Amino acid sequence: MKRILTVQDISCIGKCSLTVALPIISSMGVEVAALPTAVLSTHTQFKGFTYRDLTSDLLDIKEHWKKEGFEFEAIYTGYLGSYEQIAILENFFKDLKTKNNFIFIDPVMGDNGKLYTGFNQEFATRMKELCSKADIIVPNLTEVSYMLQTEYKEKYSEEEIKELLIKLSALGPKRVVITGVSFKENELGVMSYDKETNSFFKYFKERIDVKYHGTGDIFASTLLGALVNELSLEEALKVATDYVWECIKVTYDEKKENAYGTDFEKVLQKLIEGIK
Repeated sequence: MKRILTVQDISCIGKCSLTVALPIISSMGVEVAALPTAVLSTHTQFKGFTYRDLTSDLLDIKEHWKKEGFEFEAIYTGYLGSYEQIAILENFFKDLKTKNNFIFIDPVMGDNGKLYTGFNQEFATRMKELCSKADIIVPNLTEVSYMLQTEYKEKYSEEEIKELLIKLSALGPKRVVITGVSFKENELGVMSYDKETNSFFKYFKERIDVKYHGTGDIFASTLLGALVNELSLEEALKVATDYVWECIKVTYDEKKENAYGTDFEKVLQKLIEGIK
């Protein structure tokens, strides 16, 4: 059975990070080795959450895995809460990257033009350095603007997005995906660039006028699961975008509160059928 490693936090309530990655990737027939960077009582949109940093455990866990000879089809990083964790992941990449696996980074730092609490431009620059070691990166437009230190805009032309994709690929990744892309008012989706084939791809769904926490984590986890199932990047992007849309729609139709995230569990069967 194929196995991936994902390194990100656990928010005990609020659907994001590991509580999203574990069920989604597992449902796609891939074993998930989870390495939690922190444990939070809730995700950070709730007030007064507790936070337990697990940075000091990460290297010991990795050393144990090395002794056991564990191998991974992919190494997937999400939310990293400190400079120290970025440095530790660089160490992980040196020890666990092989010619047969790939590094997949979702540089979770911000959205809607702003960085999340606790992050600054210096951190974004450090994250850019980590992304240079990846095979695939999947930033949103906010994260792109901070890593490249370009102006964040709500609207971009297709040529502008292509230019951003090429600049990101010049950092090192072979394949780059930008999420939250839109060229028409009623559409929202993704655009990608494959440096090896010098090809672009775009895919859109009907825009649903609502925002839910954790949809970026759902997208990244689904995309990774599809790639490990040996779908092409274009096929995997369709699967991931379609699934996120289904998650948003089922939650929006039931008028659920935004803070908790989407009811992704209710449409997992559609994802499983889509992979088959």
